Amino acid sequence: MKSDFKDIHIGKCIKKMVEERGISTDRICNYFEDSENEIELMYDQKSLNTEIVLKWSKLLKYDFFRIYSQHLILFSPPGNHISKPRKIAPLQFRKNVYTMEIIDFVLEMLNTGEKTKQQVISEYKIPKTTLYKWISKYDQKNRNE
Repeated sequence: MKSDFKDIHIGKCIKKMVEERGISTDRICNYFEDSENEIELMYDQKSLNTEIVLKWSKLLKYDFFRIYSQHLILFSPPGNHISKPRKIAPLQFRKNVYTMEIIDFVLEMLNTGEKTKQQVISEYKIPKTTLYKWISKYDQKNRNE
């Protein structure tokens, strides 16, 4: 199933991460000082206030803003690519630049023939060595499932 990164639904992303992490609704309600209904409403929201996204990022120890950064990197017009961000944020949860969703998105384009390796490298400014590491590490895993 192909992800459409042009259509970000932050509430669904947060709900999925909550389920993966197994965090109880009581803990979430206490953290946000909100009712269960208000938390459920957040899950239904396509976009959320940045302060709320920051709180979710802290609670789940996941940088949800990275989803938007990756969107900018992948879908900015050619020649206007955003340079890699410098280490400035104290809120750095992940070591690598690319999320698993981005890796899956790129590998799916390669596997379906939508893009060639060279097109991915040039259009998305992904280093050749990085792309080949993804192919050897993750594409092998997908074939065995």
